[in-house]
Amino acid sequence: MKIEARKIQFGAVKNVHDAVSTLLRSAGQRYTGSRRAVVDVLADEGRPMTLPEILARQPDLAQSSAYRNLAELEQAGVVRRIITSDEHSHFELAEDLTGHHHHHLICRDCGAVTDFAVPADLEKQIERSASAVARKYGFVVDAHRLDLVGRCMDCSR
Repeated sequence: MKIEARKIQFGAVKNVHDAVSTLLRSAGQRYTGSRRAVVDVLADEGRPMTLPEILARQPDLAQSSAYRNLAELEQAGVVRRIITSDEHSHFELAEDLTGHHHHHLICRDCGAVTDFAVPADLEKQIERSASAVARKYGFVVDAHRLDLVGRCMDCSR
């Protein structure tokens, strides 16, 4: 199986901002300048990022404000948190906003997270298998995630 890492490219960040604004309003929250700054960084970078990486890209953000905003963005369905083995969670824009379904390679040693996509036929097999397991337990699947945990190229040397 060939796994390809890719970086998400956003052609129209304005559309992402419109969608984020709608999600936040429906959650009873405002789309503040700090939240917009966090979304800008995640949209521009197009990969899962740690809080220190986000702060390095937006030095005007206070760390406590960024943590609070990430939590509120996550609660509103704007941001997805990826838990790794290192001390920092990674954050990325929700797939509903990006339109790019993908999975993650997570290094258990250094905590690096790399996005990857699988071929369409394998994605359908994953969906069928996940649905079969869910039916067996009376569970209704909304979405799936596939995180492969191991060692990245640098850590496996």
